[in-house]
Amino acid sequence: MSILSGKKILLGISGGIAAYKTAILVRGFVKAGAEVKVVLTPAAKDFVTPLTLSTLSKNPVHSTFFDKESENEMWNNHVDLALWADLMLVAPATANTLSKMANGTSDNLLLACYLSAKCKTYFAPAMDLDMYQHTSTKKSIKTLQDYGNILIPATSGELASGLIGEGRMAEPEDIISFIEKDILATLPLKNKTVLITAGPTYEAIDPVRFIGNRSTGKMGYAIANRAASLGARVILVSGPSNEKVAYTNIEIRKVESADEMYQEVHKYFNEADIVIATAAVADYKPATIATKKIKKKDASLQIELLPTKDILASIGAIKKSQFLVGFALETNNELENAKSKLKRKNLDMIILNSLQDKGAGFATATNKITIIDKKEQVLEFKLKSKIEVAKDIFDSILHKI
Repeated sequence: MSILSGKKILLGISGGIAAYKTAILVRGFVKAGAEVKVVLTPAAKDFVTPLTLSTLSKNPVHSTFFDKESENEMWNNHVDLALWADLMLVAPATANTLSKMANGTSDNLLLACYLSAKCKTYFAPAMDLDMYQHTSTKKSIKTLQDYGNILIPATSGELASGLIGEGRMAEPEDIISFIEKDILATLPLKNKTVLITAGPTYEAIDPVRFIGNRSTGKMGYAIANRAASLGARVILVSGPSNEKVAYTNIEIRKVESADEMYQEVHKYFNEADIVIATAAVADYKPATIATKKIKKKDASLQIELLPTKDILASIGAIKKSQFLVGFALETNNELENAKSKLKRKNLDMIILNSLQDKGAGFATATNKITIIDKKEQVLEFKLKSKIEVAKDIFDSILHKI
């Protein structure tokens, strides 16, 4: 999923031939998970139809302050549209529209929305070569940039006039990529790598059976998605889980056993800035693994178990600048046990959840956590969805790093 997932985008389309590309642009935004509303200048309807854009965006398309064709003649409130948006994009931005934006002219709905917007505004110019090079156009672009608007530069190529040169609107996929990169550059975890472990481990008894636990990986995957939404490169070392990631900047490394997870964590540990160990790693594994399925017999079966490598303690012993977060799932003496684990494993923070709390622990959509930092400061939270819990965890981490 793109960093645009969940974003509300107001797309303003002005009257230039490049408007035909906006159908692809709207589809791209929607595919990225964004919600899109479209405002056209009256002239833009000569190049692309409201029906096409409303079908692709799944929202009404507006071009006037009220819809004359509507029986109720509803007023299209430019303030509501502008304040709804997380970001605004004007594409194509013609020389005429650029000039009006730069000079505060408000003679159509698109311009009224622009002047009312409090969100970041991007603009993608599109016009013929001579118009793009004209001093007045360059002045308009500079003025808009001075106002804090973000230019998505025009490209060179064959123009509608037949001339070849600068003035083509950037291609839809390039516009989307530009905005994604710009958003990522402003996020708190940009240029940071977050290493996360999630899910259970399966310790083989024979080719069919294993020792495991009830972890589903829901909490770890929620944390990975939250880290990615904050701009991090995320390396997710996951035991067997049916959960899915939602962002393209998450790299999944699938493992089964505790030994495999140990190897993968140590492989990437030195690259990480933040490490969050949510995985429910098996404490023991069979001393030997049968090469064939063990047949059932009337006699009892004894399996010798050996302790697995302690992943969290091993990286706590070698950490340098990494911010290390562990989880403690407890059933008794919860706070004391969690504080002990925090110290023993050289953690910067530990997340305590108790199986005594209804709705917490494995295989639930919710969790109830207590966060304890290195100074043993305790912060308790009420029962929340694991998505909200992931947000609380990162809010706490960002206050510490």
